[in-house]
Amino acid sequence: MEDDDKAKAAMTAGAFTATAGAPLAAAFVRQFGPQAIFRAPVDARQWQAAPAAVLAQGGRLVALWGSDRRTLDGHHAVAAAYALGTDLYWLDLPLPAGGAAGGAHDERPRYPDLSAHFPCAIRMQRAVADLNGLCAAGAGALDERPWLRHAAWAPDYFPLRHDASRATRPAPHDEHYRYVAVEGDGVHEIAVGPVHAGIIEPGHFRFSVVGEKVLRLEERLGYTHKGIEQRLAGMGVGEAALLAARVSGDSTVGYGWAYCAAVEAVCRSEVPQRAQWLRALALERERVANHLGDIGALGNDAGFAFGLAQFSRLREDVLRRNQACFGHRLIMDWIVPGGVRTDLDATALRALGDDALALETEVRRLAAIYDGHAGLQDRFAGTGCVPSAVARQLNLTGLAARASGIGTDLRAAADAQPYAALQFQAAHAPGGDVAARVAVRFAEIGESLRLIRRIALALPPGPHVQAPPAPPPRGWAAARIEAWRGELLVALELDGQGRILRAHCHDPSWQNWPALETAVIGNIVPDFPLINKSFNLSYSGQDL
Repeated sequence: MEDDDKAKAAMTAGAFTATAGAPLAAAFVRQFGPQAIFRAPVDARQWQAAPAAVLAQGGRLVALWGSDRRTLDGHHAVAAAYALGTDLYWLDLPLPAGGAAGGAHDERPRYPDLSAHFPCAIRMQRAVADLNGLCAAGAGALDERPWLRHAAWAPDYFPLRHDASRATRPAPHDEHYRYVAVEGDGVHEIAVGPVHAGIIEPGHFRFSVVGEKVLRLEERLGYTHKGIEQRLAGMGVGEAALLAARVSGDSTVGYGWAYCAAVEAVCRSEVPQRAQWLRALALERERVANHLGDIGALGNDAGFAFGLAQFSRLREDVLRRNQACFGHRLIMDWIVPGGVRTDLDATALRALGDDALALETEVRRLAAIYDGHAGLQDRFAGTGCVPSAVARQLNLTGLAARASGIGTDLRAAADAQPYAALQFQAAHAPGGDVAARVAVRFAEIGESLRLIRRIALALPPGPHVQAPPAPPPRGWAAARIEAWRGELLVALELDGQGRILRAHCHDPSWQNWPALETAVIGNIVPDFPLINKSFNLSYSGQDL
């Protein structure tokens, strides 16, 4: 969306304009399906007042990130995206242009901390400090430990600044990371990771326990940092689609769709109806494959190896059909700007519909076994509980939120296409424990298989792709997709020459990793793998 577009409203019909102080200046709006994306510059007072106003209206913090806009507008900026219903509000706070890479710590631009209202902002703010050198200031911003840096670069080097050349990156340095200590009679620590016995990605988990009871868990992530956001800067919007789809391999369809939707918005291009339905087909197959794998692993973590064997077999069938129909087991690179890379013929659609029907029967039979297995239910019920009130406070999102009886599903929004035409029904459960998260997964598998069958039978005719026009020299857009973990956000800005100035890809794991620390408190150490797998959060997706 071009920055010189006319403002439709001074934020929206009273959304949180008055509560945040004076009306927000120059609010720009972009319609993406049923979602209105509002963007507005704010001052420090409005930035600080916005979180309370958002909470008062039942909204959430979706993402927070930093940008170096000195080559475009002469300043740095920190951005926050808030969700109110289906609408997204992107607030920009300009910050001084001083504090160049290599400057002293106290020269870094500072902005008001958001964590008093949204605790999940703490890690996002720490990441912004590591990557952009923009620091939060306030009572909740006392944690200035590095989050992503891991001694890989010097504290005064900020990779997402334009004057931070990869060729001149300072050498790694020694670092002593201070974990929070828990003291008391009988308290001891158990350190797990970052290298694990299995094939999961690296992450460090430090448990403070008495006997086997967990008093506190502190996570440290950031071991998979890949420099994706730095690499995206300067790329053309078309070539960057391949990189955006690789943010997190198990959500490649979700990230691919969100990124391409942002490109289509900034280019003002329409996506053919057939392509929209085909994208939904791919997204639901990604959801099914991940849920099948996790439910099997949950059975195995509870000592029920039969579950792992059966669900692994079913997941492998799904992946092999993906290879046959889409050319890739994970459907990687199939979604492209303007539509999808290849069409599906009648034979492929028939096979996908038949598979979904057969899989639904098998999953229903296995769900009955899980529900009736006393050993499983004893391990699942009441374990790793996140009550709805705590879930709201922690800004929980996605399937984990719906398993705590709260939260929305973007697919259920009015006029969300093609889901409105498919009469999508969201799944919820009230318990907030492992059992509830398993129940939501089973329900979502059933609904996804119904959607796949419906798409295979009623796919609209027409082209499968319509290449978007060249992007404008300067523009912006944002898009959200309900991927299998929860909503993904891609926020895109162009640099004045039609190339990427900043592309921020946000994973729902940012919100949900802190909730895992809460969920494990009061449980026993042997239940942590079970609780962890019931969330199955992304390491790579929040470590760009």
